[in-house]
Amino acid sequence: MVKSLWQYYHSVTLDLEKCKGCTNCIKGCPTEAIRVRNGKAHILENKCIDCGECIRVCPNHAKYASADSLERLKEFKFNVALPAPGFFGQFKEGTSLNSVLSALKKIGFDEVYEVPLAAEEVSVAIKEYIKRHKEVRPLISSSCPAVLRLIQVRFPELIKNIIPIKAPMEIAARRAKEILVQAYGLKKEDIGAFFISPCPAKVTSVKQPIGTKESYVDGVVSIANVYGEVIKNLSSNDDYNSFFGRASGLGMGWGRAGGENMAIGGENHLAVDGINNCIGVLEEIELNRLSDIDYIECQACIGGCIGGALTVENQFVARVRLRRLSERLGCESTINPLEVIERYERGYYYFPEKILPKPSLKLDDDLVRAIQKMEQLEKTLKELPGLDCGSCGSPNCRALAEDIVQGEANETDCIFKLRDKVKQLASEMLDLSQKLPPTMEKSEGGDNR
Repeated sequence: MVKSLWQYYHSVTLDLEKCKGCTNCIKGCPTEAIRVRNGKAHILENKCIDCGECIRVCPNHAKYASADSLERLKEFKFNVALPAPGFFGQFKEGTSLNSVLSALKKIGFDEVYEVPLAAEEVSVAIKEYIKRHKEVRPLISSSCPAVLRLIQVRFPELIKNIIPIKAPMEIAARRAKEILVQAYGLKKEDIGAFFISPCPAKVTSVKQPIGTKESYVDGVVSIANVYGEVIKNLSSNDDYNSFFGRASGLGMGWGRAGGENMAIGGENHLAVDGINNCIGVLEEIELNRLSDIDYIECQACIGGCIGGALTVENQFVARVRLRRLSERLGCESTINPLEVIERYERGYYYFPEKILPKPSLKLDDDLVRAIQKMEQLEKTLKELPGLDCGSCGSPNCRALAEDIVQGEANETDCIFKLRDKVKQLASEMLDLSQKLPPTMEKSEGGDNR
């Protein structure tokens, strides 16, 4: 296999002891990043985008997301919780928002900066960018790290379409630290900012950021891991006060599909959710069929972030809850658009670095050898049955052909090719069994003279 110069970090992790080699994950992976070899699944680092689809489909719970625990709060003098918009859709109707925020402080956080509040800032910045930059269409949202990695891996030509505005998570962490430094005189390194995440891709985007060298976020805790503790500490009598400000329904809406577009405003926008649906739309963009659209909100999870692999509530229930919460909070944002635009002018919301492609389909660094391997791949593919059954441990026949060319698999890994080979060998054995050397042959009458 071709070795990459990239160093990869992935939140999605495999528990080999639980893996039964059932091949469910290889069929569900949108980037063909999983193989089953020697009875166990194997994740290809250069193809994985940490979307979490394998976590959903694995019946043996052999895939899980590696995230931070609350124990990491001990590393900092002052800790800020950064709850994602989708976090607020996990609680049953009638649960006070103040109670949820207060519960986060009870479980160890000193303050809470609502990521939906930062989403309102980012919405203004995105709207300003769309208005000022008309040279590329459609622009693609940068809020979902799984989609960004998908583009890096499968659609590198579309990197230019990604809007270079940081995700609300990053802006929330930065704003929280700046305010705390000014208010309390704390040092930035003494402040721990922890995002409460609905998906493993956010964990990866903190450990290995896209478009920047370092993240403002210090750790990521999954919604599933803190949910139980938050529930234990809910109280209907809690008062919650914060000098960070409070989010409106516009920011809360970012947690569900279409909410980002609603917050940004504008009529010529498109929202798509579900990683396979995103792939379909990205293919359309690649073919230049959507150049009449200004902006596309792409969410890897069905339903948006409320459908993340690290949530606890049914996505359809969470969607309704988040919509109702957004309606109750209303659309009157406390964000001053003029201040946001002033920060926008200073480049506050921009990625400091270019997003680079991470090619996963390179057959060889040497162009001549790569062409030879491609010819061999196409020849091998023609000889395979084309059923894409996955029984070989590769997701489809083309992936198997690629693995064969790269020396990671054999032609007889295909059960149909193996069956044909066994039939051929059996026929040859039968023919041999009917042939005797001259010294062992007998005449019809049994006379050997």
